[in-house]
Amino acid sequence: MTQATLTAFFGWMTVIHIGVLLFATCMIYGLRGWITDLHAKITGVQKDTLAPLYFQWLGTYKLLIFVFALVPWIALTIM
Repeated sequence: MTQATLTAFFGWMTVIHIGVLLFATCMIYGLRGWITDLHAKITGVQKDTLAPLYFQWLGTYKLLIFVFALVPWIALTIM
């Protein structure tokens, strides 16, 4: 693979993952009651503990996007 191909790959991967993160954030906070009820029924986790779990999941996903997609794209762009 060439550097241009890798740069394009990581760039599009970053854009797609940020789009998924924004969509998930909007769905979780926009449809909070429905999502919480659904996940409580599916997983058996109490509704009170789901809000911190959502926040933790979104934060972890954002960190993984930065480490595995955004930073390599920035490094390849600088080179």
